[in-house]
Amino acid sequence: MIKHKSFSLADLAQRFQLELSGDPSLSICGVGTLANAMPGQLSFLANPRYRKELSATRASAVVLAPAEASAAPCAVLLSPNPYASFARIAALFDTTSEAPVGVHPSAVIDESAEIDPSASIGPSVFIGPRTRVDAHALIGAGCVIGEDCVVGVRSHLVARVTLVKRVRLGTDCLIHPGAVLGADGFGLAMDAGHWIKVPQLGGVILGDHCEIGANTTIDRGALEDTVLEDDVRIDNQVQIGHNVNIGAHTAIAGCAAVAGSAKIGRYCLIAGGAGVVGHIEICDRVTVSAMSLVTHSLTTPGSYSSGVPLQETRDWRRNAARFRHLDELARRVKSSQNNENIE
Repeated sequence: MIKHKSFSLADLAQRFQLELSGDPSLSICGVGTLANAMPGQLSFLANPRYRKELSATRASAVVLAPAEASAAPCAVLLSPNPYASFARIAALFDTTSEAPVGVHPSAVIDESAEIDPSASIGPSVFIGPRTRVDAHALIGAGCVIGEDCVVGVRSHLVARVTLVKRVRLGTDCLIHPGAVLGADGFGLAMDAGHWIKVPQLGGVILGDHCEIGANTTIDRGALEDTVLEDDVRIDNQVQIGHNVNIGAHTAIAGCAAVAGSAKIGRYCLIAGGAGVVGHIEICDRVTVSAMSLVTHSLTTPGSYSSGVPLQETRDWRRNAARFRHLDELARRVKSSQNNENIE
């Protein structure tokens, strides 16, 4: 049976160092959106688009910025970053059951592997030669961990995760179901009309506090390692090619792809469906908007976009036809300007 939790507003304010305006004894037993929260629940306002929902919310309390406090019809917890504060509070209401410590009888573990006694190894797990699972790590059902891997302290492989070989996870990493880390990179050499496979002799290294989404793939390096530094967050169904280096605190949204040997800096944001070609560098603090293609190195921080926004099909066809004549038009304009300057 799940035991429902509750916290007073005073407790939440003190625990997360927030300023409270309202009844400190008010009990909070859950969280919800501004539109759907019920009495006894806590909500938040971080995006101005939802400001219109604040006045009608039924939540008992709302986390918001000080400038929004006067519009709230209920108690408030004031935060300079309401979304982050709400995330920390919401974590208190997580009802996920704790996994049992120890090795499930159905797990298969190579005799050369090292498993910390405090780790949890779930059903049908395979752990290969010379692999190490550190303290309080959690390996969920059906995971496959190959040879020469390291699962760091408190790291969590949710279920059906595959670490192929030479994958090293730092502390507090979270790998979601279906992710594959350490598969062969796409290395091929053409010789006499046939492809020759280039051996992938490197590995994959994740720093501390990294998160990898469901069905994401991260290839191991050809000669050196593919590296994700601390606090890199990657969404579902993302492809990271071999020998890619991703700087700390960078986030990559779903269905993006990064080709081999690309280097992405720290605090970058790569939006959904974006692509990064191989062998280029992106400096720190760059944002790439959705469906954009990065074809050259970016050396200046800022926001970058490419692609054509959605249009009606009739308009798109007309514009596409004209696009084919864009170079010709530009040459004609330039030629006309040159003739005017001569005259």
